[in-house]
Amino acid sequence: MQLHLDTNKRELKSHGTYEFPVNVSYEQLSRYERKSFLWHWHKEIELTILLQGEMNYQVNDTVYHLHQGEGLFCNSNILHTGSSCNESDCIYISTTFHPRFLYGYENSILQTKYVNKITDNASLAGFHLSPYIFWQNKILENLTSIWELSSRPTSSYEMQLQQMLSGIWLLIWENAVSDQTEENTGVLKNMDRLKKILSYLQSHYTEKITLADIAAEANICQSECCRFFKKHMKESLFEYLLSYRIEKSLPLLTGGQTSITEVASLVGFSSSSYYTKVFKERMGCTPTQYQVSDLSQ
Repeated sequence: MQLHLDTNKRELKSHGTYEFPVNVSYEQLSRYERKSFLWHWHKEIELTILLQGEMNYQVNDTVYHLHQGEGLFCNSNILHTGSSCNESDCIYISTTFHPRFLYGYENSILQTKYVNKITDNASLAGFHLSPYIFWQNKILENLTSIWELSSRPTSSYEMQLQQMLSGIWLLIWENAVSDQTEENTGVLKNMDRLKKILSYLQSHYTEKITLADIAAEANICQSECCRFFKKHMKESLFEYLLSYRIEKSLPLLTGGQTSITEVASLVGFSSSSYYTKVFKERMGCTPTQYQVSDLSQ
């Protein structure tokens, strides 16, 4: 399974409906190729609680190592990705909701005083939810209750869910909000630049990409482009590009209908031998072995 994204890496998955913009889902990292989901963003806020296993959850340039019973808040329009930490599966509950579910009318006092103070705060891109911090544990308890309610919805399900999410929001507003206008401006500028680079890489991965191309897209010099990306992504530009190309090649290997040479070419590798070398480094087997393994399942 892979995420469905538009050209700007915005997730196309439906997070509820216009009438009820909330989605509560049971997720397993093992459902994704390489037990990880790609960098993406969406308008909805996302709250995660781990039921089993461990996960490395990265929000912008910060990596959170989550364990069973812990959780994470990821703000609206924020880049994020997640991956398994070991061979065991990671199972978690994801609750996503559009900010307007909390405030209703545009420019209402609920929006300007309570919602925007959090969604527009770059210092609150994401944060860890610990069961050992009282107010964060209350959020985790609410997330568990939301999952239980969604599994067995009552006649007042929608109203109860709105009440629980409003309670979570108030806990965040009372305990985590700070006014850091100058810092917010700098962080937002950096994240916009990072989105541009990621969008370019993910839109042109099938082509020959040079550092000059990427730097021009981000409107910075080549050396700064390398430094900037490494600082925020914790890996080099071309290490990321190679990993992304391998990720995109996995669905093409399933079914055994496409040759290794064709797959290598389709995802931007200059030769099948180089593709095989990189694939083995990252996957622990050759593309042919992966293909045979898939066909035998």
